[in-house]
Amino acid sequence: MTELKNLTTESRNEATKDIDLLSTEEIVTLINNEDKKVALAIEKEIGHIAEAIDAIVVNFKKGGRLIYTGAGTSGRLGVMDASELLPTYGLAPERAFGVMAGGQGAMFKAVEGAEDSKELGIADMKAIDLGPLDSVVGVAASGRTPYTIATLEYANSLGCVTVAVTCNGESEMAKVAKYSIAPIVGPEVISGSTRMKAGTSQKMVLNMLSTGIMIKTGKVYGNYMVNVQPTNEKLVKRAINMISAINDLSWEKAQALFEESGQSVALATIMHQAKVDLKKAKEAFVACDGQIRETIAKLTR
Repeated sequence: MTELKNLTTESRNEATKDIDLLSTEEIVTLINNEDKKVALAIEKEIGHIAEAIDAIVVNFKKGGRLIYTGAGTSGRLGVMDASELLPTYGLAPERAFGVMAGGQGAMFKAVEGAEDSKELGIADMKAIDLGPLDSVVGVAASGRTPYTIATLEYANSLGCVTVAVTCNGESEMAKVAKYSIAPIVGPEVISGSTRMKAGTSQKMVLNMLSTGIMIKTGKVYGNYMVNVQPTNEKLVKRAINMISAINDLSWEKAQALFEESGQSVALATIMHQAKVDLKKAKEAFVACDGQIRETIAKLTR
């Protein structure tokens, strides 16, 4: 296994070696300058990100799950990205979730030794009944975390799509996973503090992965998140605004359609554009596996 001291993410950043002697504004300026490098590093990985999305979408459309695995900051980012798909895209929580070394408690407090256990990684994958249609995205800045490597190895043995999201080139995880995404963001402002640039890059990559999957599986219409769950006043207003904008309706008509559709932007849009009632809209929407454009086309043929 690669020595920690030889990893890019663990090396010393010469630009920040005297950061503890600087003024507050100078400190923040240095951090900002380093953060500017993150998007440029990710730009070099766009092709790999697209390949991973396309591979995951094939299985996801067949009922497979999107599963993030990791430890520490990396694991937390996976849990967070997956958990936000439910309110944003109306995705059932069992379709996308994160599995962390050390379990749910590790979200809030470090669980010592968990990330070093390959056995734990395999056990966690068995516990969720991992299957060949599932996609496992291992996240680790170093690319050498034993727990995460084990989840990818086990997933490979079942024929799953496997993706490594790291910040070091030629890492162990990159060699194990079928798809490797590795933005090289360079040494951290504070040496080894991979919750900074590395964490930011991971967050951005996971956003791209999950958003791309949601778009390709019909959870987006135009650039609207039409399956948003209107669980508070702000989201109710956002939903009505979407119905108004998508269908060129007044606020009052959009609000009425929102209620008539059972507070669903997707169904409201189908009802209006296909000129059908809620029952027909819902039946066709289910038959078309939640694809709005396909549903409208089917109902208007």
